[in-house]
Amino acid sequence: MSKQHAEVFDDVKQMVAMNPNLTLDELNAVMQLKVEERNNRPNPDFCGLSPTQMFNWLYKPMDELNWVTICTPEDFSSSPVMRYLTLILDEAMQNDGSFKATSKGNLPAKLVKQASELLPEFAIATYERDISLSEFAGSNEDKFNALHYTRILAEIAGIIYRRSGRYHVKKTAQKHYQSQGIRAFFKPMLEAAVTKYNWSYLDGYEQDVDLRPICLFMVWRLQSHASVDQLVDEVERAFPDLLQQVAPDNHYPPENRLDILIESRFVNHFLEFWGFIIVDPKRYDHGEAIARKAQLQPLFTQTFQFDIQPQ
Repeated sequence: MSKQHAEVFDDVKQMVAMNPNLTLDELNAVMQLKVEERNNRPNPDFCGLSPTQMFNWLYKPMDELNWVTICTPEDFSSSPVMRYLTLILDEAMQNDGSFKATSKGNLPAKLVKQASELLPEFAIATYERDISLSEFAGSNEDKFNALHYTRILAEIAGIIYRRSGRYHVKKTAQKHYQSQGIRAFFKPMLEAAVTKYNWSYLDGYEQDVDLRPICLFMVWRLQSHASVDQLVDEVERAFPDLLQQVAPDNHYPPENRLDILIESRFVNHFLEFWGFIIVDPKRYDHGEAIARKAQLQPLFTQTFQFDIQPQ
């Protein structure tokens, strides 16, 4: 953005040099016009977005976004998060709105087992070679990242809460579930994931780099070309300040560290948990690096519908 400001001031300086008799009001009007022109001009560093468009995506709440429509799909059978949430809600609704938590405060073993059994129904199962390392199955909630993530989101979104050793579904959420089904919670859960949930929670990296504000930009780019490698390059070009936020490391330069964070926090622990994409975890074949190509799932394009032409 600072580059844009510098260009505006250069334009104004040139205008003053050519018209030295401009009044202060006239000068302010010229500057305002120049700023608006620059802000609405496509910027190649933003892959063709204008600063105005980028500002909207970075800072506006979900219900005030422009150039994109966030839709609620009809079918959630391919979404781990929404399937797990359904299990949680059904378990509570069958027991007068609540169920007992474990002594540690986790979801009960019965529910964990049910959630684990869903794995073969998800696209991600294609790459689940070692079930003991899976993030989509486990013997308890602590060893089952996608389920744990779902439970945390449901609490953040105000759908469930824990009290006196039991998980309860809020009364309003019970009514919504009875009248609208699981669709009622898609947008609240998605908003909680993008704006309230701490993306660094599951990955263990001590990097204070918040990728949540640029989530929509990354979604748009990945829908455009399905390349994780190209996405990382575009993020570095559009948001060079992120590289300054990556802590120094003796083994990896900032570009590599940021790449790791994008893959972990955005690709693995957001897009794949929701069933939006899958990416082959294999990185090398006979010593040669494999391009990271995302397989975009129908749920991805059904949810995020852009009216900006791909670049």
